[in-house]
Amino acid sequence: MKIAIVRQKYTPYGGAERFVAQALDALRAQGVTVDIIARAWQGDANGIACDPFYLGRTWRDWSFARCVQKIIAADRYDLVQSHERIPGCHIFRAGDGVHATWLELSTKPWRLSPWHRYTLAAEAAMFRHPDLRAVICNSKMVANDIARRFPETTGKLHVIYNGVDLAHFHPGLRAEYRQVTRAKLGAGETAPVILYVGSGYERKGVATLIEALAQMNTRSAEAWIVGRDKHEARYRRLALRFGVAERVRFLGAQSDVRPFYAAADLFCLPTIYDPLPNAALEALACGLPVVTTENCGAAELIRPGENGAVCAARDPVALAAALDALLAGDADVLRAVARESVAALTPAAMTAQWLDLYQRCLAGAPRAGQAGRL
Repeated sequence: MKIAIVRQKYTPYGGAERFVAQALDALRAQGVTVDIIARAWQGDANGIACDPFYLGRTWRDWSFARCVQKIIAADRYDLVQSHERIPGCHIFRAGDGVHATWLELSTKPWRLSPWHRYTLAAEAAMFRHPDLRAVICNSKMVANDIARRFPETTGKLHVIYNGVDLAHFHPGLRAEYRQVTRAKLGAGETAPVILYVGSGYERKGVATLIEALAQMNTRSAEAWIVGRDKHEARYRRLALRFGVAERVRFLGAQSDVRPFYAAADLFCLPTIYDPLPNAALEALACGLPVVTTENCGAAELIRPGENGAVCAARDPVALAAALDALLAGDADVLRAVARESVAALTPAAMTAQWLDLYQRCLAGAPRAGQAGRL
């Protein structure tokens, strides 16, 4: 079987890109020939350059899509699986969710932007394209949303959760890294630490986390922000305005986040919209309770009060209450249930589901996947 996976650009910090790299290794281990089609790619993947000239992100995405469509038309691959919104791909992995939904949940006038208009049109054309055989959804939330917006996808939607490397992310990291990481940052051994991991602070709710920290009863709690955002200074000012600047640490992007999972007590992602963030899975695998929102696919894995909590987005009062309650809970029980909740989400299990889907796509029209059981 010869597969091409399309992702426009890889950077070592992005969760989606790390997931693609993990998937490539897992598929090759099963004897599948996999090429990556990209503008740029880091690592040892078999790369097919698709890097036409562009100016601006609208032209960037359009020209890349045209380049990929030419490769598809050349019939070099049994299946082309795109992680970008490109009409004509055989399989689409909706790892970024539904763009139309993100625009509706955002408070900004995005529709004035040519890029957002292009992305909406490309998304609709892709879901309605006759060559689309299957859509891999990384959460039921995403599958239900696509089915509601695009009835044409009925029978093509398959919920396959991301795999998480349970040997790389595990509770034993706590003993290895917790004390040394806290000492390095000058944090006390007993200070409650709430960890956030991710880039794109606006969409992922960093402002809500900062405001919630100011409203918590646990006045010694700290928020550690791991990730990058070009508007970081704005969030530093927000922390200062809420009087918690000394309790919010902006730690930048990290090539290895495991020491921070180990040093933290809770993981918090109060996102406005997130299909299924890998960071949440990694946190659970490390035994960290996760607090997230109803607009996050990770909420499907949360058993409130047992391994985390689920709040409404943009609700700092509810978020503060949830964080306080979990910090007052039985830490050992919370960590054990957190780990157990992702025990079945291994890369091997994910790969087996992908391979089964590939075989069904190649055998003919795919039968209804998990879409009928959401």
